[in-house]
Amino acid sequence: MFQKMNSEKTNMPTSIQVFKTSFSMYSKRVVAGAAFLLLHVFVSAQSSKVKTVNSVNAIPKSYAAEMAKTVMTIWKDSLSNGRPARWTYDQSVFLKGIEGLWRATGDKKYFDYIQKSMDFFVDDNGKIRTYDAEDFNIDNVASGRNVLLLYNVTGKEKYLNAVQTLRKQLLQQPRTNEGGFWHKKVYPYQMWLDGLYMGEPFYAEYAKTFHEDTAFNDIARQFILMEKNSVDKKTGLMYHGYDESRQQKWADKTTGRSPNFWARAMGWYGMGLVDVLEVFPAGHSKRKELIDILNRYANAVSKVQDLKTGLWWDILDMPGKEKNYVEASASSMFVYALAKGVRLGYLPQSYLAVAKKGYDGILKTFIKEENGLTNLYGTVSVSGLGGNPYRDGTYDYYMSEKVVVNDPKGVGAFIQAANEMEMVPALGYGKGKTVLLDYFFNNEWRKDATGTNIRYHYTWDDRMNSGFATLGDIYHGYGVQTKSLETAPSAKDLKGADIYIIVDPDTEKETTKPNYMNDAYANVIADWVKSGGVLFIMANDAGNADLEHTNILTSKFGVKLNEDNYNLVEGNKFEQGAVMVSANNAVFKTAKKVYIKELSTLQVNAPATTILSKEGKNIVAVAKYGKGSVFIVGDPWIYDEYADGRKLPPDFDNFKAAQDMVKWAIDQTKKK
Repeated sequence: MFQKMNSEKTNMPTSIQVFKTSFSMYSKRVVAGAAFLLLHVFVSAQSSKVKTVNSVNAIPKSYAAEMAKTVMTIWKDSLSNGRPARWTYDQSVFLKGIEGLWRATGDKKYFDYIQKSMDFFVDDNGKIRTYDAEDFNIDNVASGRNVLLLYNVTGKEKYLNAVQTLRKQLLQQPRTNEGGFWHKKVYPYQMWLDGLYMGEPFYAEYAKTFHEDTAFNDIARQFILMEKNSVDKKTGLMYHGYDESRQQKWADKTTGRSPNFWARAMGWYGMGLVDVLEVFPAGHSKRKELIDILNRYANAVSKVQDLKTGLWWDILDMPGKEKNYVEASASSMFVYALAKGVRLGYLPQSYLAVAKKGYDGILKTFIKEENGLTNLYGTVSVSGLGGNPYRDGTYDYYMSEKVVVNDPKGVGAFIQAANEMEMVPALGYGKGKTVLLDYFFNNEWRKDATGTNIRYHYTWDDRMNSGFATLGDIYHGYGVQTKSLETAPSAKDLKGADIYIIVDPDTEKETTKPNYMNDAYANVIADWVKSGGVLFIMANDAGNADLEHTNILTSKFGVKLNEDNYNLVEGNKFEQGAVMVSANNAVFKTAKKVYIKELSTLQVNAPATTILSKEGKNIVAVAKYGKGSVFIVGDPWIYDEYADGRKLPPDFDNFKAAQDMVKWAIDQTKKK
């Protein structure tokens, strides 16, 4: 955690240490980070051996992970210089980057860091320390995303209470006459590009979680209004702010717009837009309009990319002007927005080259390794409009703000950009493939916090212990599209799938009217496998899954699920559930030790073969069937509780095992 950081709208504390740099592009204006950076520890002129990232042996395995290490080193507690940390959006930006690392690695330390950081502010009743709802500051909503993650993972009531507090702020937030959120109560009738990142991703994620379907009309309206009121039709660039009242000195009396195109402001808008689109309902009438906005945005941003460095200038349309400089946080934000937009299919593939050039420029220009830490140079500490002292939005004003090292906004944007770019090499592995998760044989429901019936137990959207969200993340990391099937499998349904997962078929204990496997369903599925499909059957122990009817299907591949309960575990004696993976395993190429408890064992005959066993018991089998392949295990075992890294000791490889399974499945689809 870190000491209080000012928002884009306030001045940095006087404790910032100013220093000159040899980088001419900074116009000798680069300053060291705020006191929280403690540069006298990390950058010592006497002992530091600085290496640029393109030096020999200086390239870290993951820039995202290396920068996260810096974050977790310099902001590891809640106090700095004796001043308590405050609830601020700065922290949310780098915690979103760290969330991305957790989801990409299954490493517990990342989730623990997020939870520790938020628990400093959110007490046991859900009250947020240092937060004042009466400020109606849209910045204060941003960290709600981190708390919402904690609620979706843990289900704890305190996190629910906290996010409901922030949702209440949005319900009461003052608005322009057109319906746009004021940036703050002290900035009446003003919308800033920054605010679209601060408010809308949380708003959208909350709406999805708690079924506020109509909220997406309002969320779309914020982006549409901001573009309409801030965009320059000639260039497609967007002005930093807009004053509907035209009362501010910085506001054009005709248009209400501020004078300049500030890079980070456009960066905030783009990040907010791609994050919202990720959870925006597929069939919503405004979805296409938002994607169109993103494409116009990407076109405008690409045109002002510096051809030599691949970076973006602080004032976008004035490259090379005296005092102007290429800026790290905005460049990271543009890379993130473009790369994610391409990955999710909202932008043409051509924009990935723009993102890559930008990312390479960031690494070359702004990243330095010093005393065992990776540091980000070149982030402007703050830029705003109005306030006291008054910021008039002129070019000279923007050039007067200090440039710092390891600013949390810049660091956070960089980690998020690095997460996206580090995904790129693997995305082609399963590109064009689809995995279909059965919701017909597994059809369990429960009431959520709103009293709404929702699906749970081994679903893509469930991030609690019972979910398959981690498995879904792994599939997405290899470029595979995830879908679900709520109806009985038909040849037509399965035709569009490359991989089909059936997990924990229901008994009457789990649902009133289970959908049992029968000969007709089994024949459809077997025919699909024979044609080249890849089938996963993950059952459960006797009494917790319908094994009798499921065996109608498994028997076609030479396997029978036994009515037993093997590998029992007492409490947290995890070693009792350990299963060792032998060398040269057909599926598990990297995992060496996995955890599978309370499972039904297998009887295995041709064409199936056993690939995991313990004490003479068959645990996992695979089979080649026609052109397709089958994987059978007597437990769901790779669900979030034992895959996302939070519970198991670090010597268990369940996350790696899930990656191995996914890669094996993709490989099998290529053999048909």
